[in-house]
Amino acid sequence: MYRKNMVGHGFTLMEMLLAVAIVGVLTAIAVPAYNGYIDKTKNDLAVSYLLAIQTEIERYYTREFHYPSALSDITSVLPNNGKDPWGRDYAYLNIVEGGPGTHGDVRKDHALNPINTKFDLYSLGKDGVTKKQISQKDSLDDIILARDGGFVGLAADF
Repeated sequence: MYRKNMVGHGFTLMEMLLAVAIVGVLTAIAVPAYNGYIDKTKNDLAVSYLLAIQTEIERYYTREFHYPSALSDITSVLPNNGKDPWGRDYAYLNIVEGGPGTHGDVRKDHALNPINTKFDLYSLGKDGVTKKQISQKDSLDDIILARDGGFVGLAADF
């Protein structure tokens, strides 16, 4: 027999399962896209900070006729107090006046050639881990300044 007037007006179990499945699929698509957007935004922010820090280092050089020995020499004028978007200090190495042993610490490309001649400046990136050679897995997410400022971006793109 069929009832003409249904007493309860609600969702069936199948309708609820379908709604939950749709929400799950949309979430599975949206969350990685959102995380990718956050990563790109932080990378772009790190690039802009590196460019600002490079400008301050060059200003210091113009005033003092030598590069700072450490970023702490110019911390008061650094964006975000010298912290990258992940909350870690930027890495800096004065190559020109670093003294003996400094050249072993410089960042290198895949062919082991130094990527800078004056100073190295970079963020350790999202994972906070790095190696001297930028083509190694741990360094690919680093945000680097290379070619003495001719390139600023992800080490993976260099």
